[in-house]
Amino acid sequence: MWRRTYLFLVLLRLYFALSPSYLHPDENFQGPEVIAGQIFSYPVRLTWEFTSDNPIRSVFPLWPIYGLPMLLLKWLWIGNGNDGEIPPIAVFWTLRVLMFVLSFVLEDWAIYELLQSKYRQRQAAVLLVASSYVTWTFQTHTFSNSIETIVVAWCLVLIERILLQTSHTPFAESLVLGIIAVFGVFNRITFPAFLIIPGLRLIPHFINRPLSLVVMAASGLLTVLIAISLDTSFYTPHPISWSDLYRNPVITPLNNLQYNLKPSNLAEHGLHPWYQHILVNIPLLIGPALALLFTKPNLSLRLSSAISGVFVLSIFQHQEARFLLPAIPLLLSSVRFPKKPIYFKLWVGSWVGFNVVLGLLMGIYHQGGIVPAQVFLSNQPDATQAIWWKTYMPPIWLLNGKNAVLRTQDVAGMEGDKLLDELEKIATCDTPADRRSLGYLKEPNGTYLIAPLSSTWLDSYLDNKGLDGLRFREVWRFNRHLNLDDLDWAEDGVWPTLQRVIGRRGLAAWRVTKSCGRPKRLRSRKI
Repeated sequence: MWRRTYLFLVLLRLYFALSPSYLHPDENFQGPEVIAGQIFSYPVRLTWEFTSDNPIRSVFPLWPIYGLPMLLLKWLWIGNGNDGEIPPIAVFWTLRVLMFVLSFVLEDWAIYELLQSKYRQRQAAVLLVASSYVTWTFQTHTFSNSIETIVVAWCLVLIERILLQTSHTPFAESLVLGIIAVFGVFNRITFPAFLIIPGLRLIPHFINRPLSLVVMAASGLLTVLIAISLDTSFYTPHPISWSDLYRNPVITPLNNLQYNLKPSNLAEHGLHPWYQHILVNIPLLIGPALALLFTKPNLSLRLSSAISGVFVLSIFQHQEARFLLPAIPLLLSSVRFPKKPIYFKLWVGSWVGFNVVLGLLMGIYHQGGIVPAQVFLSNQPDATQAIWWKTYMPPIWLLNGKNAVLRTQDVAGMEGDKLLDELEKIATCDTPADRRSLGYLKEPNGTYLIAPLSSTWLDSYLDNKGLDGLRFREVWRFNRHLNLDDLDWAEDGVWPTLQRVIGRRGLAAWRVTKSCGRPKRLRSRKI
């Protein structure tokens, strides 16, 4: 029964990995898009984290996680006699499968090894982690937080192994721990927060076996030098020399720490109260398991690691739920189920319902049309202008070389009237070809608006069949798309908002044209 349940949960995880939900732009812009621009000729858009005078993102962890699979895929593509470059959507799905494999193999293995208790408790912990929507969704997406989760778990595994060493055992675990720890810091500066308490347990061991500390420090120092060299080479416009590494090294974790210590910088991304993680984000991530943490906690190294991480991250005023991803498997593997059958069944029912709802929402519908929309635009021969309204920023590397002629504008929060003004500037003139079934595809230029169907403000303009003003012709639609950033509880009310956002779910692309040579019809509308 346990094996069948676990196999089902693994297949469910693969299903969500292959679903085009889009949880946050960072899953592209802080990883795959950067490396894709280095390996392939895809035009990419580097965010401020990579283009500022003091860059805060390291490329060192990106190369082994994303670069090597891309290089292998490129080698296989060329080796099979294919001409041209790999379609970027193939690279996208390859990385999703890679994240699934890393989660399935490394995360589950680490949790299994960390529980040095009875076999049934190991099984229960692995099933609980495998049945979490966080594992299905966030862990199968290309987030630095997802990589951090695996690195934290394996650091704890190595710490446990080191503590079990005797005077006659080798120092392999100490050597690997030094490498992985540095990798974790360059991946995310929040990483050490989860190792504060577990790291303290190593002090007596290092006192008794100082050579173990020397090995770990040496491997860590060598890894630091390699990481700084890669980052300095990436951010320096000319080939670097030893002098550049000595005089002008690019130390991205230091830049990142300095940036996040300034409240004015964090304010640009949104400030939260210190209790945001504890009272909002943790319940959102683990749901009914929170009750078991208070009633039936299993005190362990895992739990202490999660507590130290949550405590440190709560000090910073910018708090997003995904920052807590490394703590989730640690917390879930530190609970014990109710012993009474009635309570156990009630809890299991609430756990299944919670994860099914959040899994469908975050794994399938959340901004789920963005990636398919980019694939659609990449196949439109006339597309030269694309405006994205009320969506997340689209990953332009998926346009498959279309970037050379297609200008993408992200105007997520723009007011409606200003959006229409912008469309009037770039819309092409309406021609007889535009009115035929697919005749518009033969036009040299075309303007597209991509927006969620829940944007009811557009409704009164979409049915314009006259000769004046803008014309909107729907040419594509993807129904599995929810825009949770378009919730207006205060103005519209709870039920009308749910009817609009859920009842009119979906993302559409309209080809926008305008009448030329005629006076424009005045419009007057309140937003």
